[in-house]
Amino acid sequence: MAKLTIKDLKKSYGDVEILKGINLNIYDNEFVVFVGPSGCGKSTLLRSIAGLEEVSGGNIFIDDKDITDAAPAKRDLAMVFQSYALYPHMSVRENMAFALKLAKQPKHIIDKKIMDAAKILELDALLDRKPKELSGGQRQRVAIGRSIVRHPKVFLFDEPLSNLDAALRVQMRLELARLHHDLKATMIYVTHDQVEAMTLADKVVVLNKGRIEQVGSPMELYHNPTNIFVAGFLGMPKMSFLQAKVISANSLGLTVELSSGTDMCIPVSSDGITKGSTVTVGIRPEHIQITDKNNSNFTGRLDVSEHLGSDTYCYVNTDANEQLTVRTPGYYQGKYGDTVGLQVDLRHCHVFNNDGQSLYKLNRSAA
Repeated sequence: MAKLTIKDLKKSYGDVEILKGINLNIYDNEFVVFVGPSGCGKSTLLRSIAGLEEVSGGNIFIDDKDITDAAPAKRDLAMVFQSYALYPHMSVRENMAFALKLAKQPKHIIDKKIMDAAKILELDALLDRKPKELSGGQRQRVAIGRSIVRHPKVFLFDEPLSNLDAALRVQMRLELARLHHDLKATMIYVTHDQVEAMTLADKVVVLNKGRIEQVGSPMELYHNPTNIFVAGFLGMPKMSFLQAKVISANSLGLTVELSSGTDMCIPVSSDGITKGSTVTVGIRPEHIQITDKNNSNFTGRLDVSEHLGSDTYCYVNTDANEQLTVRTPGYYQGKYGDTVGLQVDLRHCHVFNNDGQSLYKLNRSAA
């Protein structure tokens, strides 16, 4: 496989700048996921790597070779699209062999590559079927198999699971993870689904408005987001945010007063923060507990609850009318409108300054 390097990559459509100077290293055998909201530029970036979009500036390298202006067929990449893009009149075997035949590879080599890929993807018994005789998951595996037989340097996936139902998406996620392990391949994957990003990636690239917000492992981004955008984007349900004012700052952290009037001392760096500064406190659902009102940081009113079996997610409104999401055991049976106590694990709270940048956790290792 190969290392892919992107240097100051830009893409514009007229006066509209889509990619605003992307710099990124993707190393051999990495599974890298581009994630972000609609319109953030993730698919444009993938298509630029594939050569399907002409870039406006910057360079793309595979190993030490500049492929910025190379034709798609000359880049030694293979792309799996959201739509399966299979030829309906061809069998599975013929679909997988098509690119190899165009390359005029010998029949015995084509047959071996197809059988090897079919074995990996468990398509052995389906090689003579037409696409209409396959399920959605089987069609997607054929599309992946068509890429595998080419032995590319880098695999590109453009939201390949978005057309599948929920149960099949879970199954295909597992199959993609196994495939990456078996092939030891360099893979780049685009999705808007953060669950796919968290479960598949070695490295997550969070994009927003044509720029990279943060790059790192899924757990690094989850526990130590660099800013409020990343913090709010990653996590399901997402992080809750409360407005606060700084009362004091010292070596132990910041003491803040929430809008509801509650004081909390949070162990984060006070660099650049002064008394009276306005900050935002971020808390993930698993770091809040519903407790007895007399043994809590503050109270709130129970709104709706989502019962998911093993867990129940409760939405609680504070006295300042800010909403918190609380993860509770599945058996929790709170009533709508109840006043409940809320106990926050202050070690895991995040604090963001007025620019939305995260303040460094003093107990980072505890995250």
